[in-house]
Amino acid sequence: MIDYSKVLSKKIQGIKPSGIRKFFDIAGTMEDVISLGVGEPDFPTPWVIRKAAIKVLERKQIIYGPNKGVMPLRKAISDRIEQKHGVKYDPDKEIIVTVGGSEAIDLALRGILDPGDEVLVVEPCFVCYAPLVELAGGVPVTVQTRIENNFKLTVDDLKGKITDRTKILILPFPNNPTGAIMTKEDLEPIAELLRGTDIIVLTDEIYSELTYGRKHFSIIELEGMRERTIYVNGFSKAYAMTGWRLGYVTAPAPIITQIAKIHQYGIMCSPYISQNAAVEALTSCDSEIEKMTDEYNARRRYLVNEFNRLGLTCFNPEGAFYVFPCIRSTGLTSEEFCERLLYEERVAAVPGSAFGESGEGYMRISYAYSLKHLMEAMSRIEKFLGKLEAEKNG
Repeated sequence: MIDYSKVLSKKIQGIKPSGIRKFFDIAGTMEDVISLGVGEPDFPTPWVIRKAAIKVLERKQIIYGPNKGVMPLRKAISDRIEQKHGVKYDPDKEIIVTVGGSEAIDLALRGILDPGDEVLVVEPCFVCYAPLVELAGGVPVTVQTRIENNFKLTVDDLKGKITDRTKILILPFPNNPTGAIMTKEDLEPIAELLRGTDIIVLTDEIYSELTYGRKHFSIIELEGMRERTIYVNGFSKAYAMTGWRLGYVTAPAPIITQIAKIHQYGIMCSPYISQNAAVEALTSCDSEIEKMTDEYNARRRYLVNEFNRLGLTCFNPEGAFYVFPCIRSTGLTSEEFCERLLYEERVAAVPGSAFGESGEGYMRISYAYSLKHLMEAMSRIEKFLGKLEAEKNG
């Protein structure tokens, strides 16, 4: 009998499965569950995007594309970034189209890190960063943000974490799970701290189109930061294109040249159909994004008000489509709260601890679901809180 614990990679065995998927998978085995756990838009992909894909199918162009992506899409990406941020990237030498934003992050980390290099991971954050750092041979170093600072990263948070081995700072804003954003004023002191060092910034801006009352600002807009920044974005969230699996990474040519090798050998190219549809997304769908953002905003306001009414203090997010209410007042851990909520009231949420230790005491609720769906979920959560209160008093 083979001993798989000896055969399998010790590095992989040491990495924990996604805390998001754990609760999603459990919910999938149960009936009458309201799932608020996965960050997937409930809107259909806009028709003009689907129509562009259909045209590709009708022409029978089910083919491999260039390693870095089809040139019309790379040009459209370059134009979009210049339009939004006033920064120009060469479509030929500084852009790679990837299989989702997650591949872009993986490419960036593997292209930069050598064994033992340290990466500053700002928490709470999306679950993939630290594991991908470890897979690339790096060492994740947690930088905690706090509710007192509106979950923003500060210079004081950073200073004590930078060492001679620091290679990358990951900036996850707008943030998943907190919904926090970073303004120009927030980013300027961080840029000043990094200037004159060899630290690379990996900025994950997948939620950049989804902000409320404030335009997104990117660190690449600040003086001297373009040359030290790897910019990651994609189509899943803003364009309701999760299943199309398409993202992109932009960076100075010397970085792109190296990470293109990893993409070339590991993936070869992103889906040709998705790439052609994405050109339409970038050039024709601003009004669709506005409609979706308006609806998300209404849901956001509803949830923040409801959680505060129920006594679960809720940070007011300015980006993405998540709320991050504090559940410490219940006396339960994040894991305990979400497990009991799932089994007793059939509502699936994600414990804050899934997003790093600094997320303990919170839970993440996605509002990429209809208002009707959210209202039923809140009714069940209110009932659950009533049970907990009765237990305390009883």
